[in-house]
Amino acid sequence: MSTPQIDYEAVFHALPGMVALLTPDLVYADANEDFLRLAGRSREQLLGRYIFEVFPENPNEPAAAGMRETRASMLRVVSTGERDTMALLRYDIEDSQRPGLWVEHFWSPVNAPVLGSDGRVALIVHRVEEVTELIRARGGAGSDSSRARVLEAELYTRSRELQEVNERLRRAHAREREVALALQAAMLPAPTPVGHHRAAVRYRPAVGTLNVCGDWYDLVDLPGDRIAVAVGDVVGHGLEAAGVMGQLRSALSAAARVADGPARALEALGLYARHVDGAESTTVVKTYIDWETHTLTYSSAGHPPPALLHPDGTVTFLDRATDPPLGARPEHVPRPEATTPFAEGATLVLYSDGLIERRDEDIDTGLARLADSLARHGRARPEPLADALLADLLPSSGNTDDTVLVIIRL
Repeated sequence: MSTPQIDYEAVFHALPGMVALLTPDLVYADANEDFLRLAGRSREQLLGRYIFEVFPENPNEPAAAGMRETRASMLRVVSTGERDTMALLRYDIEDSQRPGLWVEHFWSPVNAPVLGSDGRVALIVHRVEEVTELIRARGGAGSDSSRARVLEAELYTRSRELQEVNERLRRAHAREREVALALQAAMLPAPTPVGHHRAAVRYRPAVGTLNVCGDWYDLVDLPGDRIAVAVGDVVGHGLEAAGVMGQLRSALSAAARVADGPARALEALGLYARHVDGAESTTVVKTYIDWETHTLTYSSAGHPPPALLHPDGTVTFLDRATDPPLGARPEHVPRPEATTPFAEGATLVLYSDGLIERRDEDIDTGLARLADSLARHGRARPEPLADALLADLLPSSGNTDDTVLVIIRL
């Protein structure tokens, strides 16, 4: 049975309820028949015009905030790419046939994004439920009209209070995100040359006000022509995760300078993490690079495996020394450690799960995507290679998890 061709433009115009499409500049691109009928405007009066030019605020209601809140909601959709539901809103409309006559209206709006091929918001779907008659019906026959007006006022007041609480929460969350980002930036080491070797590091915070997490990286110079490199990921979000990240990164950096290998360094970190609230289930991978012996020695506490790009373009994942995350075992158990040789000109890539994991797919799919990108861009120097991997692997609409990436040319 063949699939019928659907005229989506006809479907849009036939949709029940008021629905309009606006550009990110808040200019009307289209409106369905119910929107035109209930708003009392023709298509010619809407299309190509700024929303608040068509529907200005009632000048006789200076305390009203309908226009300001509607604009804020729509711009929030444009900046976040997420749906925004507004509280019950009073927004009077001027009668198109009788200028100067403003008609009281109550609306329940929802604004939602339509994403373009580049992942940016291309259109805003503005859906409005007209609830004026529902509110007025409270004062109909058989009811106490004065009591109905009191209930109407209470309903409207409660919805305005809810809107104000939501706005305060948004500001508080945005402020927490700024502080968490500043804290992470202060505690992560500044990129420095790794002896005479070439390296690149990247940190990309999650998109959204609540999703700043506790990802980190660390590079430590060791005696001889050796370094220790680590990437870790603290479970949780915001300031708490950023604070735990700082403690664990500092502890592992110190342990790497005295431990005789990555496994012993992670064992020391695990013992320390038992006394840090919020450190349980943290994942981390530690790798020692020795240029004199051309070997990599590594150990992983539940972290995605480092990738080794060989000069011939093949990719190997270092997954022979993986153990559970920090705090996953009730008692201390020695961690595994593995060593593998590398050829001059190879590239080592460490990263956090934000680079490869997606909620709707298996991790092996993300690892395969990383290997493919490395094989295609592997001849590039570390800095452009880092940019190419992020461009290939992070969602175009923005990453929903922190992402750390460390690349070292061996």
